[in-house]
Amino acid sequence: MFDRPLKILLVASEVVPFAKTGGLADVAGSLPKALATVGNDNLGNDVRVAMPHYKQIEGASYRMDFPVQFGDRLETAVIQESSIEAQFQGEHRLVPVYMINNYHYFYRDGMYMFPDEAERFAFFCRTVLEMLPRLNWQPDIIHCNDWQCGLIPLFLKVNYHQHPFYTRITTVFTIHNLQYQGNFSKEVLNLLGLGSEFYHPERLEFYGMVSFMKAGILYADLVSTVSRTYAAEIQQPELGERMDGVLRKRSRDLYGIVNGINYHEFNPKTDPRIHRNYDQFTAYNKRENKYALQKEMGLPVQEVPVIGLISRLVGQKGLDLLAEIIDDLMKEDIQLVVLGSGDRYYEQLLEKIKERFPAKIGLYIGFNPILAQRIYAGADIFLMPSRFEPCGLGQLISLRYGTIPVVRFTGGLADTVSDYDPLTGSGNGFGFFEYSSDAMKKAIFRALKLYRDEPEKWYKLVRNVMELDFSWARSAVEYLQLYQESMGRHLSLQQIA
Repeated sequence: MFDRPLKILLVASEVVPFAKTGGLADVAGSLPKALATVGNDNLGNDVRVAMPHYKQIEGASYRMDFPVQFGDRLETAVIQESSIEAQFQGEHRLVPVYMINNYHYFYRDGMYMFPDEAERFAFFCRTVLEMLPRLNWQPDIIHCNDWQCGLIPLFLKVNYHQHPFYTRITTVFTIHNLQYQGNFSKEVLNLLGLGSEFYHPERLEFYGMVSFMKAGILYADLVSTVSRTYAAEIQQPELGERMDGVLRKRSRDLYGIVNGINYHEFNPKTDPRIHRNYDQFTAYNKRENKYALQKEMGLPVQEVPVIGLISRLVGQKGLDLLAEIIDDLMKEDIQLVVLGSGDRYYEQLLEKIKERFPAKIGLYIGFNPILAQRIYAGADIFLMPSRFEPCGLGQLISLRYGTIPVVRFTGGLADTVSDYDPLTGSGNGFGFFEYSSDAMKKAIFRALKLYRDEPEKWYKLVRNVMELDFSWARSAVEYLQLYQESMGRHLSLQQIA
């Protein structure tokens, strides 16, 4: 596909299995493994990862330390190293993970939400760049993820552009969720060593603040987000989070690539966490996982459709729509199993619903990855009625496990789920466009009707969706093409200059 393997550095603030608060960590832990194993018939790419070293991380070994000029002082950066394992042509390949450590910034309980976030992640971004020549490793591409890494493209173009080591390095900046922008007071410019000319609407100024997200969008060679539909949505005021104007200016440089999932980890045929393994040829065994799930959640063990919902319990996820139709839904001969945590308002809302319908609703407030897998395997229908969803992983996992998604057609949900047509058998789920409880109810009831009235069509649908490919291998090829485009543009601009 490419004339040579690429050298790729993926930078993120959280990476599975070392640190996780959300889907970014899953992407940052899985995409490098896929990138290391695709793109060339004989050789994988040289892929490495950089992240902060948080207090809870154990087992990383010391690699080096060095001083970093930061503001008006020197700070010590300690580089520790671990790895994640990838499969390549039947062999194990280790992807190096460089962890940026500094006792003052990262030896804390928790990862985010500190008053000095700007300082912490500015130090992180500068250290990533200072580390590279000391490693004697020059990447072709630095893939930066979300606002915590947004200063890397800025630093490269402003502070390092005349240094021969850095001139050929190109950058891609990926937006995982535009809501989280890293906006700070004007004084942060002093910390970054930037003059007042950067406090301008055409540069870093953003509604009276300095935005790290905006820095990434403006200064990266190319910008991407995690689905084609979300890339279009964030250029409009409704979902643009006040960044829509900035993104429209870079519309020719903005791409959407749907996330993938790890098909080795999420495999109902081999998953040790579920009650009974199965594949598309033995999908009838899936019902045994339903009975085990019902028993685990304290529900009557019976042959009724089970709807699963695994989610952060926040306003974005459409829980208000569920609350509006719960009485109508509970009139049906169904069960609902919910797993998640988040805003206390929604946790209490679900707890009250559970109290009203104890024989029909199973509820677990908290984080439980084993139970999550049992829901994916044991539910018949998976509900994701999000107000917006940059990509979403839940619907991809549910399809892998033959659990039919009911979604609102927004963002990545619109790119990965298509409405089922009972006449042609096309489609892989059920969906609705209007963000309303009535529209959601109609979609759920269409799924229930097919399940009850036409079981042969239902099980054919289950088998069909289990054969779909939403693995990282497919997405990694698209990222490699994006990197190649970014490198070409970067080189062209250098030649013009």
